[in-house]
Amino acid sequence: MLLIAVTIPRFSTRYNLIAMKLEEKLQELQRRSTLAEEGGGAARLEKQHKQGKMMARERIEFLLDEGTFEETDKLVTHQCSDFGMQDNKIYGDGFITGYGKIDGRTVFVFAQDFTVFGGSLSGANAAKIVKIMDMAAKVGAPVIGLNDSGGARIQEGVMSLAGYADIFLRNTLYSGVVPQISAIMGPCAGGAVYSPAITDFVLMVDKTSYMFITGPDVIRTVTHEDVTKDQLGGAMTHNEISGVAHFAAKDDTECLSMIRELLSFMPSNNLEEAPRKTCSDPVDRADAALDTLVPAESNQPYDMKDVIQHVVDDGYFFEVQEHYAKNMVIGFARLGGKSVGVVANQPAFLAGTLDINASVKGARFVRFCDCFNIPLITLEDVPGFLPGTAQEYGGIIRHGAKLLYAFAEATVPKITVITRKAYGGAYCVMASKHIRADVNYAWPTAEIAVMGPEGAVDIVYKRDLEQAADPVAMRKEKIEEFRDRFANPYVAADRGFVDAVIQPRETRKKLIQALEMLENKRDKNPPKKHGNIPL
Repeated sequence: MLLIAVTIPRFSTRYNLIAMKLEEKLQELQRRSTLAEEGGGAARLEKQHKQGKMMARERIEFLLDEGTFEETDKLVTHQCSDFGMQDNKIYGDGFITGYGKIDGRTVFVFAQDFTVFGGSLSGANAAKIVKIMDMAAKVGAPVIGLNDSGGARIQEGVMSLAGYADIFLRNTLYSGVVPQISAIMGPCAGGAVYSPAITDFVLMVDKTSYMFITGPDVIRTVTHEDVTKDQLGGAMTHNEISGVAHFAAKDDTECLSMIRELLSFMPSNNLEEAPRKTCSDPVDRADAALDTLVPAESNQPYDMKDVIQHVVDDGYFFEVQEHYAKNMVIGFARLGGKSVGVVANQPAFLAGTLDINASVKGARFVRFCDCFNIPLITLEDVPGFLPGTAQEYGGIIRHGAKLLYAFAEATVPKITVITRKAYGGAYCVMASKHIRADVNYAWPTAEIAVMGPEGAVDIVYKRDLEQAADPVAMRKEKIEEFRDRFANPYVAADRGFVDAVIQPRETRKKLIQALEMLENKRDKNPPKKHGNIPL
């Protein structure tokens, strides 16, 4: 008993010492974690809020499903010892990285914290991004970048530049493997712009974000042009003029909500299908409004978005690049609950002609859908390519070939509906039967020919018109004759270039039936390293 009485206090004391040391270690962990979460300090956080911007951590919390974020490399610090940087270290080093879930699906995310060294890229925080990108590719999950950075960290010199290149390489290698989305939620300049440019979709926030290679000061010095940051690289500049961005949001919350919505239409990786949604909209719903949507006069415009909304599930169309190249409409929708990519000419803008910008816009979207197993629905009303010296000098031949190449290369299910005009080379380009479209429908209003009746008559009957007693009357007669004979879908249907001429009101039903038939489609291209798209 005496031995027991002596040993208990010794055991108790030792236990208490161990517990105290453990508590100290836990407190140290908490201290470092708290410092990491404080970022650049209260004053800088408040400044960010006053600019109408969310904090980096707030953005991640809003983007992901509640309570799902798991942070990685929270305690990483930079390794720079020049310019007094060794005495200025902050845990996390200005970048927050990790993974979580969106609608129950795993995603990887990084967010640049502008309150820490201006969100600048260092060798250390670049390695954090590289790490999550590599893991995302291994597990097959999307990568989302929330960009808000002053660029490369000057104090680190080539180390920060090497970090950018390491990221660019992953962007390229994993393109078409997992979806990559970039949100520009503050500055993004110089070399930093190239990572978002390689990713699949770029979102920008109006008034608070901008992208450019060289800023206004440099431009003023070199070219003597006077331009503001917003004019040079603001959200609407890149959504309307350059086409660099795909979406414009009014604030951070709308931008992050758009990312969640965008992801709902795509699979997590290139080996999966996009998630299906329960469809309450009858798959055989007929819409009589479609029968009269195309005007009787072929030179009158109508809005192709009306056709889309009448056909897709619940009339919901998630448009991509709404403000750019408006003669081409692209975006996501669902048919019978299945995600589809829609590519459509817009007769309400430039008569739906294909120009340089529309061709590039359509080609990139087609290739994205093909990468990630999303069927393509093409709605066609195209009178041809836009004429003019600006287009020819700008390389419309090369750029138009991009759209042709993209459609021809795509192996996903491809269904085309010709609503009205399908003229010349543009007919071939817009997912015609001849470039492996699977199912091609035409409305009775379709006009499939080398060119419109007016132009055709002027060429075919040129001599007859010159010698006619009344060339005006003869021209009018020949135009009507040509229209009746060729400007219809039946010559193409007679040759099997159109699988069926359908009532417009049956379009939804026909598309869903065709998608079901193509459910297990298997197609492949000849073995090769990769093709040489006309860039």
